Amino acid sequence: MAQPLTQSNPQATKPKSSMLLRYIAIIILALIIIVGLAVLISWLVVRPKNLQYSVEDASIHNFNLTDANHLYANFDFTIRSKNPNSKVSLYYDSIEVSVRYEDQTLATNAVQPFFQPHKNVTRMHARLTAQTVALYDSVPKDLKLERSSGDIALDVFIRARIRFKVGLLKTRHRTLRISCSPVLVNFSKAKSFERAYCDVEM
Repeated sequence: MAQPLTQSNPQATKPKSSMLLRYIAIIILALIIIVGLAVLISWLVVRPKNLQYSVEDASIHNFNLTDANHLYANFDFTIRSKNPNSKVSLYYDSIEVSVRYEDQTLATNAVQPFFQPHKNVTRMHARLTAQTVALYDSVPKDLKLERSSGDIALDVFIRARIRFKVGLLKTRHRTLRISCSPVLVNFSKAKSFERAYCDVEM
């Protein structure tokens, strides 16, 4: 006697697949909540404060602007870096300092990498040399006028690759951009330097 044919019921498989998708969604949501809570707790524990930078001292040596509008000069800057955080330390893995005048870069140089502990103030000393830099547009004329007045307004820019350290945890590299403007540099050593504060972008 022939046996009746059995057919699979497609409606029976739908609840199983929908339940699986629901479980996956719940797991993903739970992971997102756990990660979010971990970040929030870490922030509440660490309470990071903004890094603070300023130019404490600046000077110009061997300044020479030729008739062909080429500049030779040595620039010296002392940059104060303050880490006010009580639980966050920093690795400065690379630091580049540049000096500009009226949007024209005059000189660029690297500063020695360093580690900055929490609640610490570190001073970076940067010496930049303008080696026969060709000047354009109104820059030579303006430089001569400011040179005759006795001081010059410069812009100092710092670009650094940093990592944060909290306990044993170290973050990935981040790019730190610091702009200090204007930095009023006196040609006369008799005049005292006025500290220039910097803006920070990260």
